[in-house]
Amino acid sequence: MGAALARAAQWTAAGSGPGTLEITPLNESLLNQIIKFAEGFSTRHPQEAAFVFREPLEWKTQLNCSVFGEGYDLNGATVQSEAKGKDGQPLLLLTASTLRVRSFDQLCCLLQIAMEKKLKEAQACLEANRDPIVKILGPEYGTVEGEDMSMLHLLDKVKKDDDPETEVKMKIFLLLRQLDLQLLNSSLKHISQDVRLNPAAIDNEVNLLKNFSGKGEDTVLESLEYTSDYMFSNGCRAPPWRQVHGEICYLVIKPHDTDPLYITCSTAGVFLNGGQLKGKDDIDYERKSDVYKDIVTFLRERSPRFLENMAKQEYRFFKEPTHENNYQRMEIVESKVSGQSQDLYNITEKNVCEKMKSSAARRSMDKKKLEMSMKWRSMGLAASHRPKYFSDKATKKDIEEEGRSSTVSLKTKKKASGISSGSVKIQPASRCKTSGRFEDISKSSSEPEEDEEQPVRHQERSTDLPSEYWGIQKLAKYLKGGNPTATVIALCLMRDFNLAQETCQLAIKDLGCLEVLINLLDTEEIKCQIGSLKILKEISQNILIRHAIADLGGLQIMVKILDSPDKDLKCLAAETIANVARFKLARRTVRQHGGIKRLVGLLEGISVGSTSPTLYQANDTEIARCGALALWSCSKSTKNKEAIRKAGGIPLLARWLKCSHANILTPVVGTLQECASEPSYRLAIRTEGMIENLVKNLSSEHEELQMHCASAIFKCAEDKETRDLVRQHGGLQPLSVLLGNSENKQLLAAVTGAIWKCAISGENVSKFREYKTVEALVGLLTDQPEEVLVNIVGALGECCQEPINRSIIRKCGGIPPLVKYLTGTDQALLVNVTKAVGACATEPENMMIIDRLDGVRLLWSLLKNPNPDVQASAAWAICPCIENAKDAGEMVRSFVGGLELIVNLLKSKNKEVLASVCAAITNIAKDEENLAVITDHGVVPLLSKLANTNNDKLRRHLAEAISHCCKWGSNRVTFGETKAVAPLVRYLKSNDPSVHRATAQALYELSEDPNNCITMHENGVVKLLLAMVGSTDETLQEAAAGCIANIRRLALATEKAKYG
Repeated sequence: MGAALARAAQWTAAGSGPGTLEITPLNESLLNQIIKFAEGFSTRHPQEAAFVFREPLEWKTQLNCSVFGEGYDLNGATVQSEAKGKDGQPLLLLTASTLRVRSFDQLCCLLQIAMEKKLKEAQACLEANRDPIVKILGPEYGTVEGEDMSMLHLLDKVKKDDDPETEVKMKIFLLLRQLDLQLLNSSLKHISQDVRLNPAAIDNEVNLLKNFSGKGEDTVLESLEYTSDYMFSNGCRAPPWRQVHGEICYLVIKPHDTDPLYITCSTAGVFLNGGQLKGKDDIDYERKSDVYKDIVTFLRERSPRFLENMAKQEYRFFKEPTHENNYQRMEIVESKVSGQSQDLYNITEKNVCEKMKSSAARRSMDKKKLEMSMKWRSMGLAASHRPKYFSDKATKKDIEEEGRSSTVSLKTKKKASGISSGSVKIQPASRCKTSGRFEDISKSSSEPEEDEEQPVRHQERSTDLPSEYWGIQKLAKYLKGGNPTATVIALCLMRDFNLAQETCQLAIKDLGCLEVLINLLDTEEIKCQIGSLKILKEISQNILIRHAIADLGGLQIMVKILDSPDKDLKCLAAETIANVARFKLARRTVRQHGGIKRLVGLLEGISVGSTSPTLYQANDTEIARCGALALWSCSKSTKNKEAIRKAGGIPLLARWLKCSHANILTPVVGTLQECASEPSYRLAIRTEGMIENLVKNLSSEHEELQMHCASAIFKCAEDKETRDLVRQHGGLQPLSVLLGNSENKQLLAAVTGAIWKCAISGENVSKFREYKTVEALVGLLTDQPEEVLVNIVGALGECCQEPINRSIIRKCGGIPPLVKYLTGTDQALLVNVTKAVGACATEPENMMIIDRLDGVRLLWSLLKNPNPDVQASAAWAICPCIENAKDAGEMVRSFVGGLELIVNLLKSKNKEVLASVCAAITNIAKDEENLAVITDHGVVPLLSKLANTNNDKLRRHLAEAISHCCKWGSNRVTFGETKAVAPLVRYLKSNDPSVHRATAQALYELSEDPNNCITMHENGVVKLLLAMVGSTDETLQEAAAGCIANIRRLALATEKAKYG
C-alpha cells in the first residue's frame, strides 16, 4: 500500500507543507479499492483483523460522536471502543476531532459507520499516514526505494522463533503487499488511458470557443470568460491554495439555453463548481458534477443548443489537415511508374474537384467527419492499377484510355453497354457536382436524426499491402472488362474472400469495384445481379461502404429491383437496403423513390393468412423476413413510420406477429417497437390484438426477440388500456422473471422500462408485489448503465404507490443508493429518483434514513437545476420530506439560502414547477418562523401574481399556499392589496372538488380582513359558497360556512354602525 501511495497516487503539496490527495478519478479508484479491502478484511481474515497495530493510525475525522452506537462508550466529546488491547487501551479512540484506530476490526466497523463519508475518511487517513504499513507493523516494514529486504528479514525471524504474532505479522505483510501490487496494476491501466489537462491546452480550447461565441443565433455560446485576469508564471489562474488541488483556472460560461455555468478546469478535467458566493468576492470551489475530459465535452452534456450549433460549426471547428502536397507527390510518382506525363493543371483541377466532392460527402453524412482508408497511400502504383482515393470514379482521360483496351459484350439497359470502367455508365450522383448535393441536404433538415450513425476514421496501420488486395485487384480486371460469363465467375471468386473482413471491403471500394457492382444491378443478367447483390449485402456492413453505395445511387436501383418477379433477387435487394438504410440520407432516399410501399408489399405473401405454421411456404416467409428487416431500418425515421402506416403495413405486421418463426418475428417486432413511439401505432397495436402476441413472445428462447417485445410494451404501456391488456394476458410475470437476466443490459433496459410503465396502474403494482418484483429491482440499483437505472428508479417510484412497497424498499437497503443518485447529472434519472425518494419519504422510518443521509439537502440543491422537470420533481419530493421530518422547521432553516431559492422559483414560467413550489410553500408555511422568513422574501406578491391562472392543478396548490400564508402578520391584507382575492372567487366555478376545498379554505382565511370580504361579496362569492355548505366534504363545508359567516358579520356590523 505504501508503494502505491508513493508512486501511483496523485499528490499535491504547497511549499513544504504536507501533501494532499488530488480529487481525481485515479485517486478515487485507488481509495475505493482500499476501502473494499478494509471492509472485507474482518470477514476474510478474522485472526489478522484482531492484530493490534504497533502505533495507531491517527487523523482528523469529519464524523460526529453521535454516529457511534453499540460497542462504543460515549463520554461527552470522547468516544472509545469497548474492545481493548492487551495494554488496556481502547482500539478506537475519538477525542475532539482526532481519531486513533489500532486494528483492522475497528477500521472495518468505522467504515460501516461512516457510510457515505467513508471516501473522505479514507482520504484523510491516508493523507495523515503516508506509509501506513510502518504504523501497522513497525518501521522495519516501511516502504523503501530500490531493493526491499523486509521480506527476507521477516522469513529469518519466523524461522528463528515460534512467536505466533510474528506469523500473523507475516500474513498481514503479504496481504498488504498483494494489495499494493493490485493498486499499482490498477493505476497503470488508469494512467494509460488518462490525458491530464494543462494550462496551455485549456487556454487553446477557451480561445477556440471564443471564436465561435457571441450574440448571433448560430454561435455556440453567448460568452466565455475567465473569472480572473491574473496569470501566474506556471500559466494557472487559480489561487495558489487551490493549485495544490490541481486546479488551473475558473470560467463563467453563458450558453444560449441555460443559466450561466461556473466551471473549474483542473489537471484531472473539467467540472461544475458552486458558483459565485453571494456577497463575497470568491467562489464555491466544491465539485457539483462529474469530471469531463475537456470543456467541449462538458458543454455537450449541459447545453442542447451548444450541441446543435456545434454541429453547424463542426466543419470549421475541427478543420482536417490538408494533404495537397501528399496528393501531388503521389500523382507524380504514379505518372513516373506508368510512363505517362501529366499536366500540373490536370492534377490541380482533379484535387480541387475531389476536395469539393469530399466536402459534399461530409455534409451528406450529417456533417460527420469521414476519412478514407489510407492503407495504399504510400505505394506508388501504376495509374491503371491504383486505388481510387479521391474519387470513386476515374477521370475522363482514364476512362477513355481504358475504353480503348476494353471489350464491350454485355447488354445493359443503358446506351453505353458493357461492364468495363470504360463502358459501364457511371451514375450521375458520383460526378464532381456540389450545388445539387447541398440542395438535397438542406431539404433534409426537418428529418429527425434518430439513431444516426457516425462514420469512423481509419488510421494507416502498415505500408504493406495485404494479399487479399492483390487477389481482389486481379478479379477487378475481369469484373470490369469481361463478358457475362467471366463477370459471373469473377463475382463467385470474389465471394470466396472473407468479405466480413475490413481489408477486403475497403479493397473493393478503393479498386473501383463498388461502382461496377452497382452498375451490374442495372443489367438484364439475373446471375450478375444476384452475384453483385450477394457481395453488396456482405460489404454493406461497413459504414464507409454504406455511405458510398448511397452516394453512387445504388439505393434507387435496389428499390426498382423490389418489383422483380425473381424472389431471390427481391430478398437480396431488401436485405441490402436493410444494411444501407442505417443513416438518415439513405432512409429518405428509400422513401422518396417509393421503397416503403414496395417493402410493405413484400409482407403480402400467400402464406400469411394460413392458420397452421406448417402451411407457411419457405419463400413467402423469407421474402417477408427480408422486407421486415428493411422496414425495421427505415422505421427509425418519423416520416417513414407514417409512410409504412399509409402503405397498410400495420395489419400485415400484425398477421406476421402470429407466426412462430423467430427469424421473422425479430424484425417484425423490431419494426413495431420502433414505430410504437407514434400514438397512431400504439392505438393500432392495441386494437389489432398485438399485445397478446408480444406478451407471448416474452417467454421466447431468443433474447433479442424478448428485448424487442419488452421495448414495444415499454412504449405502448403509456396508455392505460394497454397496461390492463398486458396484465390480463399474463405479461407481468414474464417481465419479472426477465429481471434475473442482468448480464444482457439491452434486454434489462427494455424489461425495466416495460415494468416502469406497467406499474403506473395500481392493479399492476399489486401483481408485481406477488412476483417479488420490488426486491429484484432494488437488487439491481448498483453497477448499472444510466438507461437501465432511469427505468429501475422510475419503476420503484411507481411501486411506492403501495405503503408495503415503501417498507420493502427500506428493508432491502434501497434508500441509500436512491439518495446517492440525487448527486447525478442525467436529467431523466434525476426526475425519476426525486420522485422515488419523495414517495419513500411518506413513511416516517424512511424519512429518518433520508434525513441522516442528507437527502433533503440534496433535493433542495436540485431546485437550482436548469431543467424545469427536475425542479418540479424535486419540489414535489420536498413536500413529504417536510411533512414527515421530526423537526421540519429547523431542518428547513438549516439550508442556507434555501427559503429564498424556493420563493424565487415562483417566477418560473413552467406550470408544473409553479404548482410543486406552491405545494412546498404550503408545507414550509406550517412553521411560523419559516413563514416569517418567506414573507420577508416577498412570497405574498409573487403568489398574488399567479392568481389569474386556468390550470386547476396550480389553482389548488396556490390556494393552499395562500391559505397558510395568511396566518402571519398582515399577509391577508397584502393579498387583498395585490388583487389576489377576486381571481380566487372564480376558482369556485372549477369542476375539480379539490380546487373547491383549497379555495374555500383560502377565502375563509382572507375573509378575516373586512376589505377582502367586500371584494368577495362584489364578485358573487356568497351564492357560490352557499351551494358548497351542503357538501359531503366536511372541510369544504366548514370553510364555506366560516367565510359566509365572516361576510355576514361584516354586513351586520356595517348596518349597526349605519343605523345604530
